[in-house]
Amino acid sequence: QVQLVESGGGLVQAGGSLRLSCAASGRTFSTYTMGWFRQAPGKEREFVAVIMGSGGSTGYADSVKGRFTISRDNAKSTVYLQMNSLKPEDTAVYYCAGQRATATGYDSWGQGTQVTVSS
Repeated sequence: QVQLVESGGGLVQAGGSLRLSCAASGRTFSTYTMGWFRQAPGKEREFVAVIMGSGGSTGYADSVKGRFTISRDNAKSTVYLQMNSLKPEDTAVYYCAGQRATATGYDSWGQGTQVTVSS
């Protein structure tokens, strides 16, 4: 497993942008599928975006498609989530997660970073 640490959250006005970062420890980061999830108060944690180890394939929740972009820099063992045109409903704690190539689900999670979008 890798250790994951998110950063970049904060308070932003609607329509603004933030970039989240997730730094990973370990030497096998490039083999991990990485995802971003979020959890709003009183709601279940939900999928936001995913990127394969090579960075060639990505996927997004419909609610963020066209506004958020996931990317990774394997040389820096870091995955990013660029969030544009933010809406108040994007307010949540955002978590990054990693899945080993041999795992059936995400088996490494960060501690989360708060994103608050004001109207």
